[in-house]
Amino acid sequence: MIELVDVVKGFDGKAVIDGLSLIIPEGRITAIIGLSGEGKSVLLKLLIGLLHPDSGKILVDGEDIAEMKEHDLIRVRRQFGMLFQGAALLDSLTVFDNLALPLAEKHELPSETIAERVRLVLAEVGLKGVDEHFPDKLSGGMKKRVGLARALILEPKIILFDEPTTGLDPITDTAIHKLIKDTQHQFGYTAVIVSHDIPAIFAVADNVAMIYQGRIVEKGTPEEIQLSLSPVVQQFITGNLEGPIHIV
Repeated sequence: MIELVDVVKGFDGKAVIDGLSLIIPEGRITAIIGLSGEGKSVLLKLLIGLLHPDSGKILVDGEDIAEMKEHDLIRVRRQFGMLFQGAALLDSLTVFDNLALPLAEKHELPSETIAERVRLVLAEVGLKGVDEHFPDKLSGGMKKRVGLARALILEPKIILFDEPTTGLDPITDTAIHKLIKDTQHQFGYTAVIVSHDIPAIFAVADNVAMIYQGRIVEKGTPEEIQLSLSPVVQQFITGNLEGPIHIV
């Protein structure tokens, strides 16, 4: 579904993404792990075309978006949904209106059809009876569920998750991860999750890739990553701070 080939992206003369190559398979959950500041969020912005690489290719369903003009990017972005760290809900709108807004903006649908779709998607993420609530009345976990519902509402082929469990307690963290896995299995979308939630992410992802110094230093199944002999991978996933993180 997505392939990055020798992608480079820098700021102020410093490369944040430095020759990164990665294949993200269709209909699977791929987790991108790594230390803070290693370019994970920059990578998500590159995938959706909010940033353009300095060089390299970013193929989405066979199309290179690296050099696309805005009108073509808008078309490609219709394949994407996104769940942000803070859910990014509009505080002035009810839950119902937060979900109805993208449908009303992108599709000429009758109000009854929009209302039915909103309630169906809320039920799919385990939320009923919160249609008229405002975001400030929701718990952190409920906000994440509404954010996921909004990402699902347009039935995207790809959903990007930027640290989806940040700030949640362990029980809610597990519930949100399970919800992501369940909805991905149900709808079959391609998921890319940026996370440093170790080891919880290993129970969710089909594939894991670790980014370090702007490149993918290891990729594989969760089991393969956990058994990796790479010092940088082991130091990250075990939290062992003895000695500098390094690659051999």
